[in-house]
Amino acid sequence: MPDIRVKICGLRTQADVAAVAAAGAAYMGLVFFAKSPRNLTLLQARELALAAPIGLAKVALVVNASDAELDAITEAMPLDMLQLHGHESPDRVAEVRARYGLPVMKAIGVADEGDLAPLLEYSLAADQILIDAKPPKNHALPGGNGLTFDWRLVAQRRWLRPWMLAGGLTAENVAEAIRLTNARQIDLSSGVESAPGIKDHAKIAAFMLAATQDGPPILR
Repeated sequence: MPDIRVKICGLRTQADVAAVAAAGAAYMGLVFFAKSPRNLTLLQARELALAAPIGLAKVALVVNASDAELDAITEAMPLDMLQLHGHESPDRVAEVRARYGLPVMKAIGVADEGDLAPLLEYSLAADQILIDAKPPKNHALPGGNGLTFDWRLVAQRRWLRPWMLAGGLTAENVAEAIRLTNARQIDLSSGVESAPGIKDHAKIAAFMLAATQDGPPILR
């Protein structure tokens, strides 16, 4: 299987950071969204960011954040990327990118073919695109819900920027997701948890093996 870059989001402890780094992930995600079970304070996130080894990219996930909120986050810790996971417009994406001088990833929820239309416009404004399963209407969380979507919608498609596939990925289905979509970057959170917000380090290792080799390992 070709090289696959994995982002594991929603880390909450230094042990999580160590497990993600040891497993070979390319990115770690820090969540700043009060409704999420993975939400962090600035102090908690700073400790995790400082614990990250060189080579593990630190990504701050925010949802419709104001400049004041982003100012506080970016001033509190070293970061490599901002992930906008709300209803930010392409203009807002470009504004954030210019204001903070950091690469910006924009998450787009997909449920059917009609949801693909914004991807081109957002890819002109962002540095990367994250294609996630669209949450149910009025759902509290914009991501991290363990939901998949029909991967055939994005099969073999190309956009102007690098992209990540997200939504309900696990060690059991990631190889098939990669085969169908030709994705080269993968994002997940709940798929390596024992409970919402609680990372399972054995599942992290198993997922990384499944994503980067020929299929899911057998857990014993």
